[in-house]
Amino acid sequence: MRPDLVAAIYKLRWQIELLFKQLKQNFPLKYFLGDNENAIKIQIYCALIANLLMTVVQKRVKKAWPFSNLVSFCKIHLFSYIHLIRFLEKPDRDWLREERPQVQYSLF
Repeated sequence: MRPDLVAAIYKLRWQIELLFKQLKQNFPLKYFLGDNENAIKIQIYCALIANLLMTVVQKRVKKAWPFSNLVSFCKIHLFSYIHLIRFLEKPDRDWLREERPQVQYSLF
């Protein structure tokens, strides 16, 4: 094999190793929720999708956040009513919920 081809393959291999390291650190798959092949695949795909979404958020935010901090923050505030991108842009601001006019609809 040509040396440049070997170097390119090694470079790709290293990127894959970094991806798996990131997955293992931030989305540990210690326990599988199902015992058949399909359940395990679904759980791994969910971890890959969550990793991709966090990578998109990290690239979109202008402020430099470590990946593990982003994942931890999202785990903690998963059900909070905050705008994630705005919070990550300026985390030191007071983040009160925006007041929207309360409208009560009638059924009848």
